[in-house]
Amino acid sequence: MFPLRDENPTELTPYFTVALIVANVAVWVYLQGAGLREDLLVASVCRYGLIPAELRGASGLIELAPGLGCRLGGLTWQTFFTSMFLHGSWLHLISNMWFLWLFGNNIEDSMGHLRFLVFYVLVGLAAAAAHFWSALDSPVPTIGASGAVSGVMGAYLLLYPRVRIHTLFIFIFFIRIIPVSAWFVLAYWFVIQLLSGISTPALSGGVAFWAHVGGFVAGLLLIKFFENPRLVEAKRRHVRLRPGEIEHRGWF
Repeated sequence: MFPLRDENPTELTPYFTVALIVANVAVWVYLQGAGLREDLLVASVCRYGLIPAELRGASGLIELAPGLGCRLGGLTWQTFFTSMFLHGSWLHLISNMWFLWLFGNNIEDSMGHLRFLVFYVLVGLAAAAAHFWSALDSPVPTIGASGAVSGVMGAYLLLYPRVRIHTLFIFIFFIRIIPVSAWFVLAYWFVIQLLSGISTPALSGGVAFWAHVGGFVAGLLLIKFFENPRLVEAKRRHVRLRPGEIEHRGWF
């Protein structure tokens, strides 16, 4: 199940959503070499990625790839922020930026530009903190915008649960694009992250599920402090008055 687009029109130009996407792409291309040089990629992850064990004073060398590793003892607490702009592959980057664009433009639309930027950074820091506490002794660097994007998704769930999201469903030979309510898409995604976090050993590496959970919950908790009620009501009224919206044709 992969969301493709929503039926939630934007009222404001999403300057900071676009700026964040550009920033992530720029870091990937210029700092991480677009993944074309493994040594450069590993060096950037080691220097700017969040390594819980390093923050707790661990030292030594950890191997991330044959002949390439991290020597613990670089940046410390700053990596809570810097890790949000790093990625491990083109697929990692594109998927995060797709979700940021799909949900971020409407959240920026609902709180204004500067509020959105502050909100994004805060939920990203909360996501990083959740991962840190879930894997205190992990020597594996954590990178990616997915924690902050998860916070944006949590905010979207609370503000626009009934907006339809056109979602790609693939099940063996069944391939369809079906409009589904946002609450179902986002709640389903959150439950998968939560169950995966519970069932996956904290030190195993791979996906930082608790960062996703922490960011999502932070988005739910913080959105009421950052939303602009006038902008939100205008968007909801716009959606309600759109032709055909009275008949809710989507699933769930």
